[in-house]
Amino acid sequence: MQNILILALFFPFITLSQKIHTVNYASQADLKVYVVNYASQADIKVYKVDYASQVTRNEGRWHFVDYASQADLKIYFVDYASQADLKIYFVDYISQAGWINKSKKHLLY
Repeated sequence: MQNILILALFFPFITLSQKIHTVNYASQADLKVYVVNYASQADIKVYKVDYASQVTRNEGRWHFVDYASQADLKIYFVDYASQADLKIYFVDYISQAGWINKSKKHLLY
């Protein structure tokens, strides 16, 4: 038990899930996101899962929650790619989710 506690303290990303809340204003967001039209334009391909238990560590599986207090990350969808910290593409299948531009991976930790 003590080893698990130590791991959780020193490696918080191990237990981090990707619970996302969409906010109404950019100033409320941790991250500004733009949805691109083609997967090749994205930094990450995202699959929206139905349950928080389906989320894995920073692999493009996002669960959208209703309240900011439930979220690991608050995002704001911007109108232009130039305004975004991260460009995403929503995929139809969970197996398609994942990073394209791994240099941006730190944004979701």
